[in-house]
Amino acid sequence: MIVFDLKCYGYGHVFEGWFGSSADYEKQRAGGMIACPMCGDTQVRKAVMSPAVSPKSNQKQAQRPVKANLPAPVPVEERGVTVSNAPSSAEMEKMRSIINTLAQVQARVLEKSEWVGRAFADRARAMHYGEEPHKQIHGEVASGEARALIEEGVEVAPLPLPVVPPEIQN
Repeated sequence: MIVFDLKCYGYGHVFEGWFGSSADYEKQRAGGMIACPMCGDTQVRKAVMSPAVSPKSNQKQAQRPVKANLPAPVPVEERGVTVSNAPSSAEMEKMRSIINTLAQVQARVLEKSEWVGRAFADRARAMHYGEEPHKQIHGEVASGEARALIEEGVEVAPLPLPVVPPEIQN
């Protein structure tokens, strides 16, 4: 298996794709079989990604991450009847349409917003306390810091879809 970071042409959403080989990726891309999970765009390309570098053989291995407590998968067969938990093509099309609409609305909102990156919490607080004029901003903040902002009464909300910071967009 090989993992590629992929990027759609429409909105620049970055997502991950797993393929048997580079040839499998090329075949699926050429056939329009790869779609952005956020907007449904089938025009995708490989995104820049960092290489996987193995540690030195004389180094101790890092502690492995704890697996999330996920629900058990739905059984494929129950009592001789085949059960499919995969969405139908009509459901997939409806989901693509909803995500596409959501992506378009978010893009329009962000056109009027300033990217402030990791300075988000400081800038939001400064606006809340009157140290800086109010305007729309978006950026990055750790979940604990976001909770602290909310507890202080600073009006913040998470974006429904991921945003690629301007400095790393191609």
